[in-house]
Amino acid sequence: MKQLFFRAIALFLSLNALAQTTPSAKLPPIFGAEGSRLSQPDPMVRQYLAPVKIVWQTGPITNAEQLLKPGNGQADLSGRNMCSFKSTGQTKPGILLDFGRELHGGLQIVTGQWKVSKPITVRIRFGESVSEAMADIEPKQNATNDHAIRDLVVQVPWLGKLEIGNTGFRFVRIDLVDGDTELLLKEARSMFTYRDIPYLGSFRCNDELLNQIWATGAYTVHLNMQDYLWDGIKRDRLVWVGDMHPEVATINAVFGYNEVVPKSLDLSRDITPLPGWMNGISTYSMWWILIQRDWYQQYGNLDYLDQQKAYLLPLLALLAKKIDDKNSEILDGTRFLDWPSSENKPGIHAGLQAMMVLSLRAGADLCRILNEPATAAQCEAAVARLKTNVPPPNDSKQGAALLALAGLMPPQQANREVLGVGGAKNFSTFYGYYMLQAKAKAGDYKGALANIREFWGGMLKLGATTFWEDFNLDWTTNAARIDELVPAGKKDIHGDCGAYCYIGFRHSLSHGWASGPTPWLTEHVLGISVVEPGCRAIRVTPHLEDLTFVEGTFPTPFGVVRVKHTKRPDGTVQSHITGPKEVRIIR
Repeated sequence: MKQLFFRAIALFLSLNALAQTTPSAKLPPIFGAEGSRLSQPDPMVRQYLAPVKIVWQTGPITNAEQLLKPGNGQADLSGRNMCSFKSTGQTKPGILLDFGRELHGGLQIVTGQWKVSKPITVRIRFGESVSEAMADIEPKQNATNDHAIRDLVVQVPWLGKLEIGNTGFRFVRIDLVDGDTELLLKEARSMFTYRDIPYLGSFRCNDELLNQIWATGAYTVHLNMQDYLWDGIKRDRLVWVGDMHPEVATINAVFGYNEVVPKSLDLSRDITPLPGWMNGISTYSMWWILIQRDWYQQYGNLDYLDQQKAYLLPLLALLAKKIDDKNSEILDGTRFLDWPSSENKPGIHAGLQAMMVLSLRAGADLCRILNEPATAAQCEAAVARLKTNVPPPNDSKQGAALLALAGLMPPQQANREVLGVGGAKNFSTFYGYYMLQAKAKAGDYKGALANIREFWGGMLKLGATTFWEDFNLDWTTNAARIDELVPAGKKDIHGDCGAYCYIGFRHSLSHGWASGPTPWLTEHVLGISVVEPGCRAIRVTPHLEDLTFVEGTFPTPFGVVRVKHTKRPDGTVQSHITGPKEVRIIR
């Protein structure tokens, strides 16, 4: 099974070369001047993929294996190689198809020539897990059609083709609804919709689990790079700015510059007039500042940064006012770090205090670049005040991580007293990235690698091909894999688990904020960090710990940096590093 998954990942990584790409969208010349109304070319491409496995079927179905063949998307009159569904008054056939990995898009059905030339009614259910594709819309396990329609009844044409769906899925169930009918299917292919962009960054070491985790994080974010940078391809399919921060870190490490990032940042800015908070959450406006700082550090685009000044300066001034006479943050709006920490109010306060320091410090840096010394000084004064009041994390790994990263709590203490307690227990998919970053700041690379293997590796053990909106190690006890029918006596980890806004099947199993190990492994194991704006200088400081070698690439505006580290018998590391002449390498 593991080998099959690795092959699936390798297959996806080669899709860029195999995909039938389309040119930039243009209207035909006959439209004349009206063509100017076309707002922008579509950045997405479509690839048609046949299912790889039949998971389940019921009722009279013959030649089902035909559906596993690639197909050509064209109905024909030959009548050969058809999959037949036959219903009676009492028996309705159905089939569940596995496309091998999480995808974004829909389903293409190509039909044959049945006796009467009229449409036939079928029910289509998309699922990120087997059990979701088998579920009804009902409250018990919270299967929904929120944000994207995943359960629908449609008519398929006689001797034709129908394309339906726009969601995140791996599994599709097809049921014949009409009685006393024969449905002939020539093909049932997924319409995989994605950005045709190269994987410029890479990571490979002697631990195949870490390789798989790195690739899965990269792929999860790739799926969410749709019209805008979404948090999830099934739910919520929205631009949540906090979710973007780890996603942008992954994009920087894997794909390099992509227009979806500034496009999404600008959308959030333009739909959030001050003094409102982005997405109604104060931390999300602060994450916007931190992304702007990271984006400038990676690409050095001063023109783009200057476009943010009219919004950035008053936002920083607004934050600087959210401090009381005891030098404690008094942020309004939704007070939120992530969902698993949402009931720990003291932990949230500690995290918000740290986020104020992190964002105002980043704001001061940006203001100096923009030649705005007065606002930079205002930010620095606010940071100085906030540093005099350090609330305890109250055992919140989220709060402790932010305190350590902000310099409000010694990272070794945060790791010893909070982050390192219980291994990956109480980690979260979103803030797990910052927990790992804080552990690196404490020098605990060995512990961070163990957390990655336990937590993100735990999802892979359950059949994940993308990382989930949330994951709790407690859920794994007696849990079935997501790519199988749940055996009697086993827990359905998708339908039976979850909390807050992601109870049961509403839980997204492809959420970009969970990709943190990908940029973390690039930064701390491969050892690459940007130290001058625009990647003019890169520092390479590897931490192999129990690994014997690691190699990979890192995208810069000038080309790719290539790195390979090999551990010698005496424990020292031999490094070979090459890169563009414009990039200065610091060892």
